[in-house]
Amino acid sequence: MSDLQARLTGVRGTLRFLGALVSTNLKASLALRGAFWARVFFMFVNNFIFLVMWWVFFERVDDVRGWKLADTAAVYGVAAGSFGLAVIFGNGVQYLARQIYEGDLDSVLSQPKSVLLSAITSHSEPAGWGDLFSAAVLFAVCGYVTPGLIPLCLVLCASGAILFLSTGVLISSTAFWLGNMQSISRQGFHFLVIFSVYPSTIFRGWLKVFLYSAIPAGFVTFLPVSLLREFSWLKFAAILGAAVVYAGIAVLVFTLGLRRYESGSRFGVRA
Repeated sequence: MSDLQARLTGVRGTLRFLGALVSTNLKASLALRGAFWARVFFMFVNNFIFLVMWWVFFERVDDVRGWKLADTAAVYGVAAGSFGLAVIFGNGVQYLARQIYEGDLDSVLSQPKSVLLSAITSHSEPAGWGDLFSAAVLFAVCGYVTPGLIPLCLVLCASGAILFLSTGVLISSTAFWLGNMQSISRQGFHFLVIFSVYPSTIFRGWLKVFLYSAIPAGFVTFLPVSLLREFSWLKFAAILGAAVVYAGIAVLVFTLGLRRYESGSRFGVRA
């Protein structure tokens, strides 16, 4: 029982630590309120410009292999909500490869908390709030989301955010072995965004397998939208299972790389 209590205490401590990091980043983002709200507004507008482009397309084409404008709105809603949560609470993942390559993880190695958690929560992107506002509007207009499905939408966006962050961690962790991977890691992170917002019906064969494995776009948006149209416990379990598996692999790869980093010449503690 004492071991269980110790683990629960550790989890509570980690959650408090995470809450403090997120709070600090949000306060820093809000320090310049004008810039904050400008970035939120322009991200909101940017998302709807893309939706308008699809609206014009579907005015001329009834559907794309059964895929309609409502499906596109739902996809953009899930993608925007997932990406927004990821960059608000874990935008440090986009700087992780650089931190690894330049030895900037030294400053957190001496801390008792998770190195990975400290690194990915070290930055928050204000524009992510624009994504969240966009997601709320898109869910409202797509026609698939009723008030009773709002909790499900939150879970799907949280799962998508975990998949975004896990993908970013996996790609960035290659810097432990391959050196400077900053540009590639950022491209890979946004590569997932690009594939996540296209109609799932245009992907066939091995490309579709690729989008449900190496690049988990299928679990970020395709399967969640299918779930919103027709709920299935099997699909729901697959989405949550994918988030857990990808997160587990990401943590494992980062941990293996961190052992290499700690044993290298870059190790040190900065004041």
